[in-house]
Amino acid sequence: MNDLFDNSNDFAPLASRMRPDSLDEFCGQQHLLASGKPLRRAIDNGSLHSLVFWGPPGVGKTTLARMIAKTSNARMVELSAVLAGVKEIRAAVEEAKNLKYAQAIDTILFIDEIHRFSKNQQDSLLSPIEDGAITLFGATTENPSFELNNALLSRLRVYVLRSLESKDLVNLIHNALNHPEKGFGRQNIHINEELIHLIARAADGDARRCLNILQLCVDLSESSDEADVVISHNVLDEVLQGQLNRFDKRGDMFYDQISALHKSVRGTNPDGALYWFCRMIEAGCDPLYVARRLVRMASEDIGNADPRALEITTNACAAFERLGSPEGELALAQAVVYLACAPKSNAVYVAFKAAMVDAKNSGSLDVPVHLKNAPTKLMKSLGHGENYRYAHNEPDAYAAGERYLPEALKDQRYYFPVERGLEIKIKQKLDALSLLDKKQRS
Repeated sequence: MNDLFDNSNDFAPLASRMRPDSLDEFCGQQHLLASGKPLRRAIDNGSLHSLVFWGPPGVGKTTLARMIAKTSNARMVELSAVLAGVKEIRAAVEEAKNLKYAQAIDTILFIDEIHRFSKNQQDSLLSPIEDGAITLFGATTENPSFELNNALLSRLRVYVLRSLESKDLVNLIHNALNHPEKGFGRQNIHINEELIHLIARAADGDARRCLNILQLCVDLSESSDEADVVISHNVLDEVLQGQLNRFDKRGDMFYDQISALHKSVRGTNPDGALYWFCRMIEAGCDPLYVARRLVRMASEDIGNADPRALEITTNACAAFERLGSPEGELALAQAVVYLACAPKSNAVYVAFKAAMVDAKNSGSLDVPVHLKNAPTKLMKSLGHGENYRYAHNEPDAYAAGERYLPEALKDQRYYFPVERGLEIKIKQKLDALSLLDKKQRS
């Protein structure tokens, strides 16, 4: 019986049939596989080493692992971290040891979605890697520095695979249409170049997704006769209905995009900020999550340089909660652009963090006696509130020279306004008051 996923089988999915046979046919990843690059040199020299491929779905992690095993004449055992446990790992390692010592056969243990392994499962791989029983290849869509424990990560070299460029996917489609054995080369598939580029764009850097879209288009297209298949705009629209850009609300892509939005705002780039906002919304991100992050940006990156930023952002959040999607998204977009264009200051953010450090590390410092409340006779007899100067009774409503911090922190300062926006005036006022304090205390 033929293997359904054998790429020589006409009934196998197109994405499986089109797996490359050599590195020269591999789609993309030239930063790793071009002549002279470290991974390519290691492959050409047969220098196997334990590694992990980190990248989004459909960029060739499994395919590349198989090709390296084939090139190095090594036996490859594939496990999925979703299905395998310590028992399966031990069985694979024991078999690898027997083959290595009895027949000098090297084994590559490939673990897909290795980030799903628990700490104990990851620890069970350490000894086999150390004694050379296996060469470990891992594949993950998640950041290894967060998902793999340090002991395992220190034994692996991390290779980052990138999303495929549109030109790579266009070439892949042409290859699939024309390949006489793996692709549709024995059929007459009629599709114009515009539709090919639309498929490549819809695939969003994912080769598997690209070929699956193409196969669906072929399957759903009407044949003009027994041999010809014509792919139309209507067919492609039907296939792409509901297709979204890649977006994982719990993965790196989520955090990368919100990071890009935040840094675009901080960098005073409204175009970049608006683009990343739209990317997240279009891909299905909860707009209220973005709204909460915008409120944070208003305080963290703009602060008192423009206090209206916080007001406008909270109003935009309220507008979205009242209107819902899609009408309320425009209010959030307005806030995004306002935040990006506003003067920037992280002075409050820095002051807050510094004050929190002292609050946590300085112990339970007593409140200065003159600042304590004195609602009872006993408290008054203990001096609570004595010599407190009521600011409104002082010139310009300011008690020059008065101290408001514990004695151990009496000269500490946290808030340093910047020379931007409203904080220019705040700084001028605080500097003038500071001079009054110095005169009063001298």
